[in-house]
Amino acid sequence: MTVKARLLLVPILLAACNAESGASAKEGAAQPQAAGQPFTVTPVADFESPWAMTFLPDGRMLVTEKAGTLLLVSADGRQKTPVSGTPPVMSEGQGGLMDVVLHPKFAQNRWVYFSYSEANAQGLKGVVLARGKLVDGASPRLDGVQTLFRANSYVEGNGHFSGRIAFAKDGKLFFTNGERQKFTPAQDPKVTLGKVLRLNDDGTPAAGNPLAAKGFHPAVWSYGHRNLLGIAFDGAGNLWEQEMGPKGGDEVNLVLPGRNYGWPNASNGSHYDGRDIPDHKPGDGYEAPKVWWNPVISPGGLMVYSGRMFPQWKGDLFIGGLSSKSLVRVDVNGANATKGDQWPMNARIREVEEGPDGAIWLLEDGGDSQGRLLKLERAK
Repeated sequence: MTVKARLLLVPILLAACNAESGASAKEGAAQPQAAGQPFTVTPVADFESPWAMTFLPDGRMLVTEKAGTLLLVSADGRQKTPVSGTPPVMSEGQGGLMDVVLHPKFAQNRWVYFSYSEANAQGLKGVVLARGKLVDGASPRLDGVQTLFRANSYVEGNGHFSGRIAFAKDGKLFFTNGERQKFTPAQDPKVTLGKVLRLNDDGTPAAGNPLAAKGFHPAVWSYGHRNLLGIAFDGAGNLWEQEMGPKGGDEVNLVLPGRNYGWPNASNGSHYDGRDIPDHKPGDGYEAPKVWWNPVISPGGLMVYSGRMFPQWKGDLFIGGLSSKSLVRVDVNGANATKGDQWPMNARIREVEEGPDGAIWLLEDGGDSQGRLLKLERAK
């Protein structure tokens, strides 16, 4: 057995918050560490229903809260300053202020990209991609906020907005649009719902998208997706994506240009009312997931890990588990992936990010706190 395999077989039991009082652990103090645990867990800050985070070059963070607040957070988590300039958001159901990502040339242009849900004059709802220039100081703000892309089309309901953002090495922007719990739009070539989109950094459809010549919306990169709540590129340039299945069938996919990922015609889960959905199988014309779960983990954020602090996990995927209240590791080997560890976290995990030194940072999605920021570091 390899050293990596032995390390990954160590049982992990993360300390729970005080169940009697409902109080969260003291910020800045590491929680008790179980014997053999490969990381410590330190609560750093607490937020109101946070959704996403990203690190600035100087180690500070931008954190989004579902209701619409963008916060600039000091590297130690002790100072949280609202950033003005974000537009009003529709925060009902699964909607709100969602992802936040820096432009690859942020140091030069100061562009911050973010996504949110909105309602139009008719009460129909959709996800929006926008950007603004971060102006620092005592009262930070986003200047020149621009709407770059709106989902096509807006529909009724408050679910499956998705809205995750990732930049490729060539500067193209990938943006996820969920199928809004409407099923069939995921297979409709004319709309962006249930799709991964490839855009220029100004939000226009990128040239060379694989399905435009076949009559698809020109921004579509892949289709047949459900609720895409995580996308990330690995070091080799592969695009990994995770999405929530229905009753069972949560997925990790390797996203390839022009491929159909099957929803709602194929899934390893079932409809909530018990009706069957055909499983993925060879020759069905749909790209099967690399990893899937039944029962579900309810995947939140997705991160490809560099290996800086935990070299045994270099190149692996880390996923936040919502209903499973867990941190999930997926073992990646080139274009293949298998299940790794699943550590109980005793709270819904919405977001996973890597810090500048290789520490793993998590955002809780409620539970005994409003939504704590946790820092996971190598055990000493």
